[in-house]
Amino acid sequence: MDILIIEPYFTGSHAQWAEGYKAESRHNVELLTLPGRYWKWRMHGGAVTLANRFIEEGRRPDLILASDMLDLTTFLSLTRRVTSDIPVAIYFHENQLTYPWQVGDRDVKNNRDAHYGFINYSSALVADKVFFNSKYHQESFLEALAQYLKGMPEYNEQASAGLIRAKSSVLYPGMALEGLGTGAGQACRSKDSPPLILWNHRWEYDKNPEVFFKALYLMADKGLDFEVAVLGENFSQSPVVFEEARARLGSRIIHYGFLKDRAEYARWLRRADILPVTSTHDFFGCSVVEAIYMNALPILPERLAYPEHIPERLKDRCFYRGFDGLCSRLEAAISGIEDIRKGGELDDMNAHVARYDWSNMAGIYDEELERVVQNMKNTNKV
Repeated sequence: MDILIIEPYFTGSHAQWAEGYKAESRHNVELLTLPGRYWKWRMHGGAVTLANRFIEEGRRPDLILASDMLDLTTFLSLTRRVTSDIPVAIYFHENQLTYPWQVGDRDVKNNRDAHYGFINYSSALVADKVFFNSKYHQESFLEALAQYLKGMPEYNEQASAGLIRAKSSVLYPGMALEGLGTGAGQACRSKDSPPLILWNHRWEYDKNPEVFFKALYLMADKGLDFEVAVLGENFSQSPVVFEEARARLGSRIIHYGFLKDRAEYARWLRRADILPVTSTHDFFGCSVVEAIYMNALPILPERLAYPEHIPERLKDRCFYRGFDGLCSRLEAAISGIEDIRKGGELDDMNAHVARYDWSNMAGIYDEELERVVQNMKNTNKV
């Protein structure tokens, strides 16, 4: 089967996902992409550019798998002469109805931000199948969509939210976890070294770095011994708290900055002991899963997609509520680092998230997409 992934924002986790499936699928997977920049323009104009390229290149796949960054209605309208009989699925890495906007964004100030959510809505409506990368994402989008449509003045088409729900399901993202190496991270940790606390997320406001570092300051004020590795992708306008933390925590920070080299990144994951997470937004949480896979102890807020990554019997071990709960968990982990480094529960968490590796997920993707094609064939026979 020939599958075409259409991704207008080809960078980061979007690119890793597309390339990972292409490499591991038993089908012939091709990519039609644009560079990952100017995300707003990609959601508006990317469909026009990619539709022109689709026609010029004579593409005729058995199935189209589009990402949420594509205005699928525009793309299909511009290519309708050759795509009317091709089944189409859309994959939601994120959505613009529930994604938190940055304070001060011009579109928010001018009340233009709601249109990007409408692009997601109309794209989901026209697709034959809708996939979400977590149960949390699926439910939060569908609930927000119902409220979004309810707020329209008339002919608000609320029933269409039910149509989207009926053709939606969860398809977790495949990840190159095995490429990180062994999950037995303790092998890289000196028995007598201070606990290493990890930040491996994007340096953005929705990851809530202010609360993360506030907790570390409190641990330092209590005289607890620990070190910090600040990884993750950083940008020209990253929150100022990172530089403030660098100055305030001083020599406790033993690495500071993004690591482009995957092997070097994996080496730091193997060294890490504790992963305190403070994010207010995460539709899946690839960086969290990577750290869990490498046997860092996750300390997680009881929200978002995180409960999907922890075995039921270990949830009481990992989740916290409120800032006091975070600090209590973190202090206990630092003080009890010897027991944590023995493994056991960490190995069980590792095994739970190992299912996201492409070695398992590629076959699931293949079967799901084959089903989309077969369902369209069955419909056409009726």
